[in-house]
Amino acid sequence: MPLTPEEPQIHESAQGPRVTPAASRTASTPRPVPGPRPAAVPRPGRPGPSPAAANRAGAAPRPAPPAPRTPQAAPAAPSVSAAVPQIQLIPASAEGALDAAEEAVDLLLDTGRAPGDVLVLTTGDLHPWAAHELSFGEAAYWAQHDAGDDVFYADAAQAERASGRPVVVVAVNGGPASAAASVLPVALARAGALLIVCGDPKEINSVLGAGV
Repeated sequence: MPLTPEEPQIHESAQGPRVTPAASRTASTPRPVPGPRPAAVPRPGRPGPSPAAANRAGAAPRPAPPAPRTPQAAPAAPSVSAAVPQIQLIPASAEGALDAAEEAVDLLLDTGRAPGDVLVLTTGDLHPWAAHELSFGEAAYWAQHDAGDDVFYADAAQAERASGRPVVVVAVNGGPASAAASVLPVALARAGALLIVCGDPKEINSVLGAGV
């Protein structure tokens, strides 16, 4: 009879007991829980921060003190003598200069100027008011000037004697060729705020300048 090969049989006694992978691991030792960290010890030779510095830690920096203010000099008071009056030119012929001056005076009074603020000078014939008042004598005439309560009319030759007023009106109504050149600088010095000149613009500008 033919032989039938036998299946190999493995006996546990020959290879020993089988061990599962889980049983072969050894239980791990639990890691210790770390405790609180000790406070840092300052290194030798380097002292720790002072209590004041520790209190300032994290605080906003203090602003720098303001720079000292430099005292400013007080503005100088304006000088009255340095004020330059406004100059107004009214073109007129020698024959019409006195009428133009009268119209200027009327306009000044209508706009609120006090009569005592106005001085009128003429280079030619006297204003009728001046001629009338001089008929009573120069003392009475200049007494009205000194009172300063009304418009005062004077000849250009008397301009040096007349005192200053806020407004001076000059009528270049004839007279010597040099009359305007001599009276206009005096009238400008007498005028406190406004100088009105009635006459030939070319002649007036040659005395006071082209900017008049």
